[in-house]
Amino acid sequence: MTQTTPPDCPRDPILRVVPRPADINANGHIFGGWVLSQMDIAGGIVAGREAQGAVATVAIETMEFIAPILLRDIISVYAHLERRGRTSMGIRIEVVATRDGGRTQERVTEGLFTFVALDENHRPRALPPV
Repeated sequence: MTQTTPPDCPRDPILRVVPRPADINANGHIFGGWVLSQMDIAGGIVAGREAQGAVATVAIETMEFIAPILLRDIISVYAHLERRGRTSMGIRIEVVATRDGGRTQERVTEGLFTFVALDENHRPRALPPV
């Protein structure tokens, strides 16, 4: 796979979400599965743009829960293309929690997800030329 770098322009979140009370566990933190699904949605948006069509998540190569997500946090999910192969791509995804009424931000989760471009039969297909 070839390596790419994120754009030099200011980054905007791919997704911004507020967890709901049903998303918390017994410790008062947001379920890891909830944040994982938000990351997969954001990564799929970026991968779909790159593939110019349907994609599927095929692997999560790395995943790190750095800090807990709390109930009143606003979650911003950032994602960019990190590497590109013939049919697959690695999307780097970072989650930042805004808390304390917007006064603080904390990186809470990061991961590298692999997506593959799909054809009309749901089989891998070549990515469009760059």
